[in-house]
Amino acid sequence: MIAEQLQEVRQEIQNACHRSNRNPEEVTLIAVSKTKPVSMIEEAIAAGQTVFGENKVQELCSKYEVLPQNLHWHLIGHLQRNKVKYIADKAELIHSVDSLRLAETINQEGEKHDRTVPILIEVNVAGEESKFGVSVEDTLSLVTEISKLPYVSIQGLMTIAPYVENPEENRPIFRKLKQLSVDIKRKNINNVYMDILSMGMTNDYQVAVEEGATMVRVGTGIFGERDYSKTI
Repeated sequence: MIAEQLQEVRQEIQNACHRSNRNPEEVTLIAVSKTKPVSMIEEAIAAGQTVFGENKVQELCSKYEVLPQNLHWHLIGHLQRNKVKYIADKAELIHSVDSLRLAETINQEGEKHDRTVPILIEVNVAGEESKFGVSVEDTLSLVTEISKLPYVSIQGLMTIAPYVENPEENRPIFRKLKQLSVDIKRKNINNVYMDILSMGMTNDYQVAVEEGATMVRVGTGIFGERDYSKTI
């Protein structure tokens, strides 16, 4: 079942790219494996998936230890500063940086591992009080401050759009994040690359791709509904 659903999502990404005159190779599918057991991740691996996203540091670490070393792990959930030390050498990309203090902690841990840690700035485009992320208005100043940290590299932006019945309702949000990335790129800030736009999830990733997403985070669409009583 997972193999079939993965293929379906990949096909939908291709279709969205075709509609928007994009190359499907520009879009990375992140299989969101939070709360999913290792056995299900192994099914996805057998179907050719190598990029996985986790929300919790502990879960990422435990799966990292038991699964093949050629996988690419992304931390997509909110990150507390006291947890950074556990993933600074494991996460290929941290999607959820929304404060200078968090970036400074990542920088310190990156220095310990002699590794420049790639990050995305999480932007709360919709202005939802329940969501993390920096406001659109404050993004540039935060990017400018973080860019000065030697062991952190800003690769782009990320947002979590509201859950909506009609994915079209999120099109303006994705468009706004894309425009923000273009505006920041024009500033030519050292150590800042606006190459990645992480936006779109199971219910709206096709619209996100049409609006320029280079990474989409799909969990339910691949693995089915989550069971929070099981993790590994």
